[in-house]
Amino acid sequence: MRIFNLLFCLLFVLSAALQYNDPDPYVWIPIYGYGAVLCWLAFRNKYYPRAYLAGITVYAIYAAYLFFTIDGVWDWITKHDAENIAQTMKATRPWIEDTREFFGLMILVVVLLVDYYYAKKRLAVARNRP
Repeated sequence: MRIFNLLFCLLFVLSAALQYNDPDPYVWIPIYGYGAVLCWLAFRNKYYPRAYLAGITVYAIYAAYLFFTIDGVWDWITKHDAENIAQTMKATRPWIEDTREFFGLMILVVVLLVDYYYAKKRLAVARNRP
């Protein structure tokens, strides 16, 4: 788990840094920063299940919004035949940005879910010790 969390901490820090020239860095730098901090803490064997649940909830709600919004993921799938969104770094069409953001949120949700379940398992084991 330590390597998992260190890897994702570094990935989220890099992702936050790449948001510097994004149209809305004030939204995405804190989003990735929150994930990075939680992964760093988990790397240091400090787990906060409520913080994971808060992040999972916020990120999942925002992901659902990006999925169904106009020019969101659903439009990318149905109207644009799920065309390549990684062809260039520049988002030349509106659905590309929302779709990429959606997948970034899904990565965050999965990582926080893994940490949440690991933290709950550690807590249960600690309670059962004599």
